[in-house]
Amino acid sequence: MGLNWFASKNSRLAADMCKHVRKILNAQRDILSPQAIKAVEAALSETKTALAENANDELIQKQINKLETAANAWLKPYPNSGIRENVEVVLVALAVAMGIRTFFFQPFKIPTGSMQPTLFGATWVNLKEKPGEKPPGIIGRIYEGCAHGTFYHYQKAEEDGRLVAIGPPEHFLKFINTVSIVMQYPSGKKKYTFWMTPEDSLPSNGLTGRSGLNYAAIENGQTFHKGDDIVNFKDVVGDHLFVDRISFNFRRPQRGEIIVFETRGVGNAIYSLPPDQFYIKRMVAMGNEKVQIGNDRHLIIDGKRLDQSTPHFENVYSFDPKVAPAENTTPESPWCGHLNQAVADKFGLYPSLAPLFPDAEASQVVRPDYYMVMGDNTANSLDSRKWGDFSRTNVIGKYFFVYWPFTPRFGCSLR
Repeated sequence: MGLNWFASKNSRLAADMCKHVRKILNAQRDILSPQAIKAVEAALSETKTALAENANDELIQKQINKLETAANAWLKPYPNSGIRENVEVVLVALAVAMGIRTFFFQPFKIPTGSMQPTLFGATWVNLKEKPGEKPPGIIGRIYEGCAHGTFYHYQKAEEDGRLVAIGPPEHFLKFINTVSIVMQYPSGKKKYTFWMTPEDSLPSNGLTGRSGLNYAAIENGQTFHKGDDIVNFKDVVGDHLFVDRISFNFRRPQRGEIIVFETRGVGNAIYSLPPDQFYIKRMVAMGNEKVQIGNDRHLIIDGKRLDQSTPHFENVYSFDPKVAPAENTTPESPWCGHLNQAVADKFGLYPSLAPLFPDAEASQVVRPDYYMVMGDNTANSLDSRKWGDFSRTNVIGKYFFVYWPFTPRFGCSLR
């Protein structure tokens, strides 16, 4: 066919038609008569010959008409052929997408803040405590939501009134919940509904006796004057990333790599963790290694202290030892190193943060073909300091690329 395929529209049409007719012929070959097969194959052969010889447009058009006549005369038409073709395209696209997800790159959402500030889970800010920060206009909110994954929830009191009900989350779709509040005004009750992700509307675990809107600092019976903010907070979605599922088919994880693993497995479920969940942490130790956590907030592997010169730990150990670790990472102290329980107790952190590492002398030996992992925010991370090591068969893959939202963490440059 040569260069004529690029220069001639008829040549391209003829080539596509040959492919389509050949496909139908092959699908119906077992139900067609020998005469029908011979006639259609003859028309296909003549058309391909004309294309190979770079025939002019007039001759190509004649062959197209001849092939169309033969196909209409001998091939059996499919009912609802347009719908069939569209369904076929959709099924092929789904198969390709599922194949990529299963064997190459799987999308993943950071569920918690345990990997901050390397990777962020969902965060919330009560804007009532920041009077200088106001929600943007509608265009600004659309931009912030699409680009930065920041969503605003606010409502002002229309009259002087009292908050009389905070409704539980109601499921609209799998990824969308609604939460409602009811205000009692002199003119009557008024219900306000807020659209949220499931993370926004989680129950408060019984701590306050209410559910939903946990970040708005509101309570039943609270009174508001006209124009007061009843609800005014924003949430920022967790980092969405692709997990590389290819690399670990050819090699084992290296110390310091950020890996994703599942909490269940045939005979390999992780003790004390809920099943059927995925976690993301930094791999710190592998089979047969002895692990300790020094009071200086550094890991000690087989007697060797890790520091900023250790690959993948450059940022983890960049903390200022004079700054106390905090449950929530801050710009002043974004990393806090690795904490054992004695250090956690010293700074008033969680009492069961690291039960397997009560002090600098305590040690754990990782079982063969097992890994030990820790979050980067070890002042507030549920990790191997509590539930120990887990089988390498639980590993799904490693961090590859943050694709949304568009923040300084976007891309694949994280350590």
